[in-house]
Amino acid sequence: MSFIRGAAVLAIASSVLVSGCSMMPTREARGDRERVYATQENDGGGFHLFGGRRSSGPDTEAGIGVNSYLWRASLDTLSFMPLSSADPWGGIIITDWYVNPEKPDERFKATVYILDTRLRADALNVAIFKQVDTGGGQWVDSAVTSQTETDIENAILTRARQLRLANTSGRG
Repeated sequence: MSFIRGAAVLAIASSVLVSGCSMMPTREARGDRERVYATQENDGGGFHLFGGRRSSGPDTEAGIGVNSYLWRASLDTLSFMPLSSADPWGGIIITDWYVNPEKPDERFKATVYILDTRLRADALNVAIFKQVDTGGGQWVDSAVTSQTETDIENAILTRARQLRLANTSGRG
């Protein structure tokens, strides 16, 4: 009898443990939470829970959730393209289609993701989309080389460094 009771207790305990696992956060959820904590703890400004802000960092700018230099540099670098959407708290910039007057049979669109409040190369991700006119206004998706995206990321990073340098040298 005690063997059956022990087995029943073991079965119940096992089911409780297994069901508790479904309530544990996934790796993605833990990563999101760690990013929030990292945002709260770094000196790079950005959004903080419960309205708290750190005002001592060089990258701090009120009302923006990402690195202010990367944000401004992204807008500056893509200023020739019409802006479709910009979310400074989420760090996403989306342009509308841009047609180069010298090549009216192709158009480009860009999406910039700013992933951190620190000025770092891995805090930036650029996606470029290209379409080609096949005639009669029919646009078809076309491949974009990864070098194009890298070149735009590098231009944004260069501009961000210039902005930061101009800001820090002016503090004297």
